[in-house]
Amino acid sequence: MDKASIGGVLLALTGILAGLLMEGGNLGQILQPTAALIVFGGTLGAVMLQFPLATVMAAFKRLIHVFIHPGERNQRLILQLVTFANKARRSGVVSLDADLKTIEEPFLRQALTLAVDGTEPAELRKIMALAMDTRSEGEERLPAVFESAGGFSPTVGILGAVLGLIQVMQHLDKIDEVGRGIAVAFVATIYGVGAANLFFLPSAGKLRIRLREEQQSREMMLEGVVSILEGINPRMLEVKLSGFTDMASTATTREQQA
Repeated sequence: MDKASIGGVLLALTGILAGLLMEGGNLGQILQPTAALIVFGGTLGAVMLQFPLATVMAAFKRLIHVFIHPGERNQRLILQLVTFANKARRSGVVSLDADLKTIEEPFLRQALTLAVDGTEPAELRKIMALAMDTRSEGEERLPAVFESAGGFSPTVGILGAVLGLIQVMQHLDKIDEVGRGIAVAFVATIYGVGAANLFFLPSAGKLRIRLREEQQSREMMLEGVVSILEGINPRMLEVKLSGFTDMASTATTREQQA
């Protein structure tokens, strides 16, 4: 589990709700199903209009990665690649054919399959680099889904508030209910602004970091397979690939600071 993501959500909600209660409010004042329906329904509809349905569904499937981190994934990949390098050094690259079925990473399996089939290192790098670029272009749209949702939801929240005020103005004869009706109307604005700044935009930023980490892992896998094909010493390969873990840590730190 990603402690930063989970802790951040809990801290934000706790701070806001605590402030509400300290001012004498109660949770019932902001729990308005109608406002939630307007804001989240309207935002989802706008996002679906902007992006293909497949992209929207893929983005929500990837949302789990905001709260769950794969951990030391690169370290496991380095260990696996070094093991393959040792085997290839002893018995040749063709001997790795028996290990293809055990590889869980599709990208690594595809690259190693090309290596076993006798593809030249330069050609293998060209083929897999093209696959990486194509995949990266598709993945760039996923954070954009949540960025768009973060842009739409405050505006939809204002729309919900205006709709609520219209209903209030139609019942000015009941002056004792006007104040309560106005308060309820502005709950939609709270939902819109809150969802954008506490969920959609932060999720887009964290998802972008996760996707960059996956891209670096694919770069490391490609470099590892090409190096195995070129017959590099397994110890040198381990040192070489360890640089990718340092790069990933540095890139993640810089993006979080930005």
